[in-house]
Amino acid sequence: MEGNWTGSLCGILKSAIMLGAMLFALSAAVEAQQPKKVYRIGVLQRSTLPAAFLEAFKRGLRDHGYVEGQNIVIENRGTDGKSESSAVELVRLGVDVIVATGTGAVLDVKKSTRTIPIVMAPGADAVAGGLVQSLARPGGNVTGLTMITPDLTGKRLELLKEAVRGVSRLAAVYPLGTRSTALPPWLKETEAGAKALGLRFQTLGLEGDANTWDRAFKGIAQERGSALIVMENARLISERTRIGELAARHRLPAMFSVKEHVEAGGLLSYGPDLVDVHYRAATFVDKILKGTKPADLPVEQPTKFELVINLKTAKQIGLNVPPNLLARADKVIK
Repeated sequence: MEGNWTGSLCGILKSAIMLGAMLFALSAAVEAQQPKKVYRIGVLQRSTLPAAFLEAFKRGLRDHGYVEGQNIVIENRGTDGKSESSAVELVRLGVDVIVATGTGAVLDVKKSTRTIPIVMAPGADAVAGGLVQSLARPGGNVTGLTMITPDLTGKRLELLKEAVRGVSRLAAVYPLGTRSTALPPWLKETEAGAKALGLRFQTLGLEGDANTWDRAFKGIAQERGSALIVMENARLISERTRIGELAARHRLPAMFSVKEHVEAGGLLSYGPDLVDVHYRAATFVDKILKGTKPADLPVEQPTKFELVINLKTAKQIGLNVPPNLLARADKVIK
């Protein structure tokens, strides 16, 4: 009797195991047949920005397990003269998230949608511009990275004066018509920093064609001891080659906020690594696609800063960069 009971129990266990295996196999087969979610990611930035920015963002996505053509599609749109219409187009496509570079692009996307998550990569002063309620608690559909960092302007001016002995005048260069909310505080900080260092201060708003820009730089160069500090701005980064050429032609030493200007012929820069900023933007996208709301993702500031010096440009404008400054540079272009 006991043997029969034991045999029956073994049979029941075998049947249960077989049934479980069949159910597992069936579940796996059904899951395999179901199409995986393919996310659509919108990207809005000037087409003339360095290709390394978008490449860094894609690399960040890959590191989070997203591969183009498999589980993501990237809809890349340019802002060159059509930022607003490009933003509307991305919204109509019904993308899952939009990554925007530059304050103007972020503003256009925000104006086009209140529901699609927006990641700044980067934006300017998001709080002053009304893009977020605060850096810690954005409170809407915008989050990401901001370029606003305290004390950078003063540091740049100190480095510029150290590099250029005899500088006595400073021109702050910015694009006329910019919508960047960072412009007023930047000009205020720059003027205060210039006065603290004993430099005469003026502004130089750029607009128009190449000849207009050339005349503007020529006018600054006519004043002995002049130097430039150039605002961090997506439009000016797009014009980095032209600005570098004009500064060199008129023998004007210039301080920039990002290394892309120096790699294109500018003299020196001190500021955030924008390639790293775009790489980090992928982390925001990953969290959003996994369900976190932009309102709950604190806006971050840059953490990696670089001093880059172009010795070729220094030689071209007749400048001898102090050895101790060269020794502190993260990168020297020879």
